Amino acid sequence: MKFLITGGAGYIGSTVASALEDAGHTPVILDSLVTGRMEFTKGRIFYQGDIADRNVIEKIFSDHPDIYAVLHCAALIVVPESVTKPYEYYRENVSKSNEMFHILNELGCKRIVFSSSAAIYDKVDQFMVTEEAPLAPSSPYARTKFIMEMVLKDTCRAYGMKGIALRYFNPIGADPKYRTGIHIKEPSHVLGKLVDTALGKQEYFTITGTNWPTRDGSGIRDYIHVWDLASAHLQALTNFDRAFERAGNPEDNYLVINLGSGKGVTVFELVEAFERVYGQKINKRTAEPRPGDIAGAYANADKAKKLLGWEAKLSIDEGIRSALEWGKIRESILHFK
Repeated sequence: MKFLITGGAGYIGSTVASALEDAGHTPVILDSLVTGRMEFTKGRIFYQGDIADRNVIEKIFSDHPDIYAVLHCAALIVVPESVTKPYEYYRENVSKSNEMFHILNELGCKRIVFSSSAAIYDKVDQFMVTEEAPLAPSSPYARTKFIMEMVLKDTCRAYGMKGIALRYFNPIGADPKYRTGIHIKEPSHVLGKLVDTALGKQEYFTITGTNWPTRDGSGIRDYIHVWDLASAHLQALTNFDRAFERAGNPEDNYLVINLGSGKGVTVFELVEAFERVYGQKINKRTAEPRPGDIAGAYANADKAKKLLGWEAKLSIDEGIRSALEWGKIRESILHFK
């Protein structure tokens, strides 16, 4: 089967592409390379372009009329940056996605899997959220994901399309074969920052916020190995119609599914695990929360098991170990300027 991945030269999209290839499928990559990496497109069908560019999307579907479904990963994703650049985030994430959904419908592509985020959830007691938990996105980035979900849901209801929104928790680690991993020169992901500290690329790791109402005061997250995340996408894409059948074919043609390990881990606990795997202490300090930061949450992932037949299998230690290995070779694969 053949699948289009927007943002397929990024961290998540490129890893999903590898999972698809390993399972015998063909990914078609669309990426502007604003943040994605050309190195991650090597040996793959690749189109450089904007997700709202009708000409490039029409070209893709003309060349590959057998595309079964689209995975929409393309987005700007840095929370603090979204606070200072909301215009850019709403333009790139929301306006262009709306245009792309419209173009896909006109081209007859009716299946869309969307990369959403657990950042849209409101605070809940005990921090565990189901897909029915209240929503209250607290940053422009999170609000773009929330709005994109609403746009996709309305589009599916009105035009006979079907959409699956996968609400990611916190991806960590790298492809086990080290084809891809975190690709930003200065990662904003917590594990990327830990790796850069261990490798001497930054002086210390900063724990932002130590007065949250958690068991140790640091933020709580659900860390999921990126290969587990990719495996969930493989199931959502290749068993798209079956997921809807298992859900009873909802009238609005729309599903929301959490992707997480189902375990809450605090930042202090993550740092402790990192030092255990790394084998030595790292320099660290504490600071006030950044703009847009929240206490956090972790997933109830029962729905993913029911609808996709998927559950996380890889441990935090395995995620840390693969991130460390990727950190050592990253600059030999990615040629930063």
